[in-house]
Amino acid sequence: MSDIPLLPNHQSGPKKLTPEQENQQLKKIIRELGLKVTQQRMDILRIVKAGDRHFTAQDIFEAVSETNTSIGFATVYRFLKALSAKAFVTEVRMGGMPARYEWSSQEHHDHLTCTVCGKVVEFENDEIEKLQEEVAKSLGFILTDHILELFGVCSSTHCQKVYKSAPES
Repeated sequence: MSDIPLLPNHQSGPKKLTPEQENQQLKKIIRELGLKVTQQRMDILRIVKAGDRHFTAQDIFEAVSETNTSIGFATVYRFLKALSAKAFVTEVRMGGMPARYEWSSQEHHDHLTCTVCGKVVEFENDEIEKLQEEVAKSLGFILTDHILELFGVCSSTHCQKVYKSAPES
């Protein structure tokens, strides 16, 4: 099996923006969504862009509510949905787990998710990408997009112990 290169677990990008440049960029995104610029939306967007690559609406709500106690979970959820609808974030909802989001300004990659702790690892594999294209073609499809998420148990001692002690189905 070939080596599967992993992507870094945090965002990389252009040079660090000044606070004013960052504010202007955030305001532009909010306006592109057709929404009014509010402090709550600015706070949510700042956390989304700067935080962990894979997050739930609850993660963002908890982070924002640390400094903005007036924010509601529904506000966070609706704003994430608006960001997803305009492809600023990608929503991944698989396996009955809460939807996870990630900032969309990155190259395509797939995910491996731990079913015990929820850890998400990104990977790229040219062989898998080629096989997906072949499957689509063999079934008469032109592949335009896809989401591949594999589920398993990560190598942490805790997760391995939980997995091994679970009753068999």
